[in-house]
Formats: sequence, C-alpha cells, structure tokens
Amino acid sequence: MALALLTVLFVLVQTLMAAARAESLAPLADKVSPAVVNITTSTLIEGRSGPQGIVPEGSPFEDFFRDFQDRNGDSNRPRRSSALGSGFVISEDGYIVTNNHVIAEADEILIEFFPGDGQPAKELPAKVIGTDEKTDIALLKVEASSPLKFVKFGNSDTMRVGDWVIAMGNPLGQGFSVSAGIVSARNRALSGSYDDYIQTDAAINRGNSGGPLFNMDGEVIGVNTAILSPNGGSIGIGFSMASNVVTKVVDQLRQYGETRRGWLGVRIQDVTDDMAEAMGLAKASGALISDVPDGPAKEAGLKAGDVIVSFDGAEVSDTRDLVRRVGETEVGKSVRVVVQRDGATQTVLVTLGRREDAERTETAESGGEESKPQATEQVFLGLTVSTLTDEMRAELGLAEDTTGLVVTNVDESSEAYEKGLRAGDLITEAGQQKVTTLSDLETRIDEAREAGRKSLLLLVRRGGEPRFVALGLGN
Repeated sequence: MALALLTVLFVLVQTLMAAARAESLAPLADKVSPAVVNITTSTLIEGRSGPQGIVPEGSPFEDFFRDFQDRNGDSNRPRRSSALGSGFVISEDGYIVTNNHVIAEADEILIEFFPGDGQPAKELPAKVIGTDEKTDIALLKVEASSPLKFVKFGNSDTMRVGDWVIAMGNPLGQGFSVSAGIVSARNRALSGSYDDYIQTDAAINRGNSGGPLFNMDGEVIGVNTAILSPNGGSIGIGFSMASNVVTKVVDQLRQYGETRRGWLGVRIQDVTDDMAEAMGLAKASGALISDVPDGPAKEAGLKAGDVIVSFDGAEVSDTRDLVRRVGETEVGKSVRVVVQRDGATQTVLVTLGRREDAERTETAESGGEESKPQATEQVFLGLTVSTLTDEMRAELGLAEDTTGLVVTNVDESSEAYEKGLRAGDLITEAGQQKVTTLSDLETRIDEAREAGRKSLLLLVRRGGEPRFVALGLGN
C-alpha cells in the first residue's frame, strides 16, 4: 500500500512539474510579429556656413587640401541624417503607434513591415497624425493596398510584478528581434507629469524605442520608451509607458490630431507629515493647494490651503495622482472635488478647462531678484521678519497691493533654513490665515501652541511662486 501511494505521489509530482515547465514563446511571437514595424526616419541637415579653409590662403598646401575636399564632397551642401526606431500597427487601416522622439523633426518616415503572408513587401511612407511630448507618444498613418495585421491594447493596470512579458522591435538596426522578461516594477515616474512606466528586465536597446511590450495574451501593455544604463546598452532596466496612458493619448490624437487634457487650475504640493499635523489632518495624503490663479478652480471657489482628498469620486493620494486624474478627465466635464478646509470636509463642483489652452495663454511671471533688506524687526522660529514697506516692495519686484511679512534673515542652523526658506521670501499666511503685521504672526504661533500643535503652516512666496512650509514650534 505504501509503495503504491509513493508511486502515485511521484507521478503527481512529475505531472505538476511538467505543467509548470515554461512553454515556448514561439507561438506568441508568430501571432504578434506581423503587426510590429521598423521605422526609418530621414532629416535634412543644413550644411555648414562660413569659411571652410583648413590652411591659410596662399599656403603651398592649399591645392592639396582643396583636392582633398573636392574628393570628399562639398561640406557646405545640405545632407541627410537617418535614424531607426520601432512601432506597431493598431488598426487594419494603417494607424501606427511609436515614440515621439523616434519621429521628431523627421522630414521623411518610412515603415518596414515584418515579412509574412498578407504583409506589404516594401516600405511604405507614413504621415504624422499627432504627437504628445508629455508622454512621448506619436501616432502615424500609412496607406496600404490591403488590410494590415494589427494588435490590440491590454489593461496595464492588471499587470503584476513578476508577470511574463516580451518586447519586440528593431534593436541597434538589427531588424526584427524578440526579448523576454518579467515586469520588474509598476508605476515608475521618470520626469513627466503623466508618467506611468512599467519597468521590465526584457532587453531593450537603442532602436527598440516605440516598440510594443506584450503580455502573454499578445496584448500591448506598454510602449518601450527608455532604458537606464551606464553604457547605452541594456542592463535589464527598461521602461515602457503603460498602455492605459497610451490608449487615452492615441484616442485623442486619432480624433483631434492633438491632446485635450483636463485642467483644474491650481498649484499644488504634496502633504508632508508635519504639514498634516499642523493642519490637523488624520494622515499625510492628498494634494495641498498652494495657489489658485484665474481658472476653473477659482471660479468654483477652491482656495489656497485646501487639501484635495478626492477627485471625481476617486481618492487622491498625492500630487502626481491628482495631475494624472485631472489630465485624463474630459475637458468641460463637471466633477466633484472633495477638500479638507478649516478642519471640515467640503465638496466643490468644478467644470474643467483644457490644459493645452491654459499653457498657450499662460504668461511667465517674472519676480524680482532675491534681496536682503537690512531692516530687522523680530525673530520667529529661526526667521528674522519685517513688515512690508513700499521700499521693500520695489526691491522685491512686488505689486503695490502685496501684503505680508518679509524674511530678512534665516538662521542657518534652523529648521526653516533646512526647509529652504531664505532672505527675500514673503510670508503671506500663517496657520492658514493672512498675516500683515508681526503681531499677526505672533498670534498665529500662540494659537497653534495653545491648540497643542507641534508645527505651524506658513504660505511663502518667492518670485510670485507660492508654497506651503510647516515649521516646528519647539517648546
């Protein structure tokens, strides 16, 4: 009996091991490869202007070097520069997705298709439908004589760290290539406001840019965009823009030829632990409004000092989360924004504007140079502050109706200095109330201490740009 049981267990273990053994990725590669394309771009570069002589006129070597230049062509003539990248077809009528940096400033774009049944046998020219620099996505279009093989986008939010993925593209101009790996990390941010990268150890090299990252169902869950490398080659740290970001951008580029992102119209910053304590918040989350210029938020009644904790029914974790949610929301939509204000929760209905319109009409605010007024009045929390005079307004480049207290000196051993406060900064609020006199500031400090607070929240402006800073009250 025991021997029979051991035999059954042995067979069961073998069966499980066989089932767990990784299958070949060849069927998946065969399935999706016809939709992956190589992209070649060509850019006309102007020839060098000005004197090109490499020896003085009249030199005995002048004729020799002139012959040398003639043999190697006229360097003053325009020349063409070529670059390579990757992409993938998303519709049978010829729409193609790639990275914006692959085709930026290109005069000519040629698409080479994976050789196979039903695919074009030659390169096809492509035109640019639209681009988005913020997510580095571009949408192209080719005109083919027959329907093209294409791939569909998958849901990048369902991908987990450890899931298998494959990358396809044209690394280093070597032609169609497949590499495999896993999802190494999720929700990576590199430099942009709308970044949501999937990190993978699947080999990505130069030329792979714009190519697809597939899940095991053959769905595109990312667009290969960048690598982290000390030498320019793959070391297993690659980044693909998540498909749930890409699909929204592609849909807008396809419909409008440009992006149309929602715009709330606030300046925001993350809520730190000491800020949360100073404002009486239960936890350090949400997005703290530091300024409300003219725009949708101001019209709806949002104020500096409000902490946005929910946007359009979704909880807001931090500023990056809010920026993405607002940008992905339809322009003109009325959304409910829940804020923490004066210790209570309020809901404000805001009709979103369009970020691109706001960016085009926004004028750069120019602040005066930082200066250190000599007058000192009183020291608070490591800051020497003075009431604002007309002379100081002129020195700091402030408007005549500006109010607040000027920082004239900062103790370099203080917390205020560590948190970036400097002479010339203007304190306009303390404890979320305006301050115009030294007694106002002293009162706010006393009130915070009496309430048992460990820190005081200051609204500080520098060059017209506002930010909140929480300073410890000490003993």
